[in-house]
Amino acid sequence: MTLEKRMPLTIDIVIYDGFKALEAIGSLSVFTYANIHLERRGLPGRYDVRLASVRRGEIVSDTGVTLTAAKRIDTLALPHTAIIVGAWQIEQAVGAAPEIVQWVEAAASRMERTAALCSGAFFLAAAGLLDGKRATTHWAVADALKEKYPAVRVDADCIFIREGHLWTSAGVTAGIDLALALVEEDFGLDVALDVARDLVVYLKQPGGQSQFSSHLASQATQNPGIREVQDWILANLQRELSPADMAERVAMSVRNFNRSFKRKTGTTHSMFLTRARVEAARRMLEEGNLPAKTIAAESGFKTYEAMRKAFQQALGITPLTYRERFGVGRG
Repeated sequence: MTLEKRMPLTIDIVIYDGFKALEAIGSLSVFTYANIHLERRGLPGRYDVRLASVRRGEIVSDTGVTLTAAKRIDTLALPHTAIIVGAWQIEQAVGAAPEIVQWVEAAASRMERTAALCSGAFFLAAAGLLDGKRATTHWAVADALKEKYPAVRVDADCIFIREGHLWTSAGVTAGIDLALALVEEDFGLDVALDVARDLVVYLKQPGGQSQFSSHLASQATQNPGIREVQDWILANLQRELSPADMAERVAMSVRNFNRSFKRKTGTTHSMFLTRARVEAARRMLEEGNLPAKTIAAESGFKTYEAMRKAFQQALGITPLTYRERFGVGRG
């Protein structure tokens, strides 16, 4: 372990009016728990974490809860790692706190790591730090980030992305994933795993933030006819569901239905069906001990091989590996 790792690693979590409380507290919890496990193991090194802002004192979050910034951001007192949290109204927040943009622009190259959680990526983008680089952010503001900062290569599906010394994470709780990755980089996998167990979270989430529940996607669809088809699909996953059957539910031709479904939902009916079957299979793998072939049949896949292929495409792992990681017998 290097001298740097034996010394306290200073981390400034940068907050501002309207910041997302869960992001600040989530990442703060990760580093606090890491210190506990480092002490228990008798390992050298620890984190020295402070909340920082454009001013010292109480800062009001999105929930109305206030956190106290003990430090004022300053280019003459830089941390090892800076983490800028996101906000619900991020563009207004960036406009109201130009000092953060100016500070990170001047300071990022002199810090070991600079991270932005969720929509906090807008601060890095406004400073020009993400130009030509891959970055992620909350799915709800990904298009806005692309439009406002076209030089940024936005990948809205990733949980977090590292580009050299710059890190960005997806929405809200994905900040915990990023913080755990920092702990793993600093002090190893075992410490990061212990922290993840304490927080009852995955060390590395399967899939990306676009893997939303098909039931929620159905509820979000505005067109009542298409929504009815989605609900019917979800209730009949075991059946052989053809495009003709779906089109008949809304009295459309297959061609018109295909175009309408894609236009109203942003995805094809076949992709929606596959995603719904993967989710059904995931629940069965997590909650019970049915054979994989039985789960494949009950979730609507013709064969286990078809289910395995769908899992690989959607989550990047096989059903059996998913069960090993997240099933009832894990741990």
